[in-house]
Amino acid sequence: MFSSTQMLKGLLEGCILKIVNGKRTYGYEICEMLVDYGFEHVNEGIVYPILLRLEKKKLITAKKEPSPHGPKRKYYYLTEEGIVYLNAFIDSWSDVSSKITNILGE
Repeated sequence: MFSSTQMLKGLLEGCILKIVNGKRTYGYEICEMLVDYGFEHVNEGIVYPILLRLEKKKLITAKKEPSPHGPKRKYYYLTEEGIVYLNAFIDSWSDVSSKITNILGE
């Protein structure tokens, strides 16, 4: 049986970068947005390791800031490198998805 887990992990990096782009957001909010977009099996156990990986790659940066609902939250921001990576991801996804659509449409 096909498992989409491995494919999804790679694609989630690009999706998370797109969510963070131009908007200050925190981990749990990112999880909620992914669920709202239809990724119902995505949870903190999947998202937080991706956020750490993106930070290590210097594609996002994080800053602890006051939260209106309790202790400080770690908010994420896209870096210049992250913007470049996101644009490359979008271009690559467009190319690959159109080829796959062509193949599966036959």
